Amino acid sequence: MRRAQILETVAAIRTRWEATPDMGVVLGSGLGTLAGELVEEARFDYAELPHMGRTTALGHRGRLICGRLGSRAVAMFQGRFHLYEGRTPQQAALPVRVLRELGGSVAILTNAAGGLNPQFQVGDLMALDDHVNLMFANPLLGPNDDAWGPRFPDMSEPYDRRLLDEASAIARREGFPLHRGVYVGMLGPTYETRAEYRMCRRLGGDAVGMSTVPETLAARHAGMRVLALSVITNLGSPDAPRQTSGHDVMAAASAAAVRVAAILRRLGDSSPPARLPADDPWEPKP
Repeated sequence: MRRAQILETVAAIRTRWEATPDMGVVLGSGLGTLAGELVEEARFDYAELPHMGRTTALGHRGRLICGRLGSRAVAMFQGRFHLYEGRTPQQAALPVRVLRELGGSVAILTNAAGGLNPQFQVGDLMALDDHVNLMFANPLLGPNDDAWGPRFPDMSEPYDRRLLDEASAIARREGFPLHRGVYVGMLGPTYETRAEYRMCRRLGGDAVGMSTVPETLAARHAGMRVLALSVITNLGSPDAPRQTSGHDVMAAASAAAVRVAAILRRLGDSSPPARLPADDPWEPKP
């Protein structure tokens, strides 16, 4: 998707919302209720914005809610676009590129994911420390737009360490665990086979899902800081497979939304904390 098209989308938003967002939030499956955290100033159905179109995935409302979260201006995307819907990687990255052109520099990405780490339980939260892209697609394919970022962006640290530390400290104060781990991005829309779960674990994956990676790549290309949070909505065990449905995923994500909300409310309220100690009880053990 060309930058000129993104600018047309931004121009439509600017007709009703003039603030520069302190952060943008993309809400994943079952987490759309978090939009209720905002003091709303404007809302847009994706279908009424140029070049966005409707969402088709279960639990993705397809609305942009603009407003205030405490003292911060926030653009909250209530739903995303997935490659399995037939979208291109560039379309999947559209929300973060819109955020960037609105002036935002911090992207908070949320998703529902299957747990690979045997320590994880349904309802746990995981902050992404890194990812493995098994979608075999990238929104940066094609001619590079130098206005967004360099031709070959560095991806050695896709998720911002200071935001990770701050989110961990918030979870610690609120009294719930926030794991850190590696997210494996798969194309979908099928859930993984037992052999695929085994492969993902051997590659170092702690959770697996069907989103987030294209948005992260586009955000980092544009120099944005990224924090990504996964709600573990099902367990992907190669030895004891369980039937999973989209409605099960939605229910588990909705139940965990209160903990995601606690992080969003407090994130950025103060200067980032010092790095947590290696033996922090809220960090997953190897």
